[in-house]
Amino acid sequence: MIPVSEPLLAGAEAKYVADCIQTGWVSSEGRYLAAFEQAWAEYCGAKFGVGVSNGTTALQIAVAALDLEPGSEIILPSFTIISCSLAIVEAGCIPVLVDVDPETWALDLDQVEAKITNKTRAIMPVHMFGHPVDMPRLMKIAAKHNLKVIEDAAEAHGAEVHGRRVGGIGDLATFSFYANKIITTGEGGMVLTSDEALARRLRSLRNLCFEPERRFYHTELGHNYRLTNLQAAIGLAQLERIDDHLKHKRWMAASYAERLHDLTQLRLPVELPGYRNVYWMYSIVLSDDVPFDAVEFAKRLLQFGVQTRPLFLGMHEQPVFHERGLHLNERYPVTERLARRGLYLPSGLTLTIEQVDAVSEAVHRVLA
Repeated sequence: MIPVSEPLLAGAEAKYVADCIQTGWVSSEGRYLAAFEQAWAEYCGAKFGVGVSNGTTALQIAVAALDLEPGSEIILPSFTIISCSLAIVEAGCIPVLVDVDPETWALDLDQVEAKITNKTRAIMPVHMFGHPVDMPRLMKIAAKHNLKVIEDAAEAHGAEVHGRRVGGIGDLATFSFYANKIITTGEGGMVLTSDEALARRLRSLRNLCFEPERRFYHTELGHNYRLTNLQAAIGLAQLERIDDHLKHKRWMAASYAERLHDLTQLRLPVELPGYRNVYWMYSIVLSDDVPFDAVEFAKRLLQFGVQTRPLFLGMHEQPVFHERGLHLNERYPVTERLARRGLYLPSGLTLTIEQVDAVSEAVHRVLA
């Protein structure tokens, strides 16, 4: 058994934040911002990091940086958070959906090539709940069709596929540092790339597209999506402890698996050979022979004091996109099944063995 992690914001975080306050560097300039951007890029295997205000804005400027023609298509999984489709639609592009793999719940590459048309310009894989997409295969598909790849690695800090960390494989990669992520800045995010020209454009887009030689002169519209030096100070301290955080996540997953593997009514998370799953959240899916759905499952677990969270509802079932004429009459059975029969259990970095025992016992009692 490993010990419970330290509080999420511990000694180094307090020290670095105090330094920001004492020196007056609290906004979007300062040494911690530059250090965090470079350290995170290096950790993931990329050359450049561009800190932004959250994971959603990271996706928005990542798509915008590609400067795609209106009507260009970007392929992504239906099973994801709306931020992914939002970034595509706001750039004037069209989200084209595929289903996810029934084992890993990540982008089903068997379906991707069938969706590529002469309007396709990019693919957006999402490393779901900490298990990576098959990036080597995806990059070959992208190269074959001359497409860009935007990794959404918000849920997969430190995850690996065949020895490479996610976030340093695609043309661009986005991260969230929200409070429930493996490392956090409270709110915050980052875009990574190894393309210097893309990095310059990202930095411009996050900062209102100020001209370098003439600050209040603008030739295009940008955004105020800056990350603060205060947030970066927390992120840098968190990065110094990421190995401990990852050990705790994998301990959590092993502990749940040990206690739940006998329940034939559940599908548990997997880790395919050659992959490193970081188990951002421990998600479970009810088998079809369980006579209730995930909503009822959550209610029954709550009676034993166990709070849970639902899995994503597919993009093809979102009314906001139907109103725009998108994804009408589309069906993605794996995504639909996950949305109706899946949830995730308590998975935080302060989870104790006693809490794992209590949650696992509640699951057994509900499914007895």
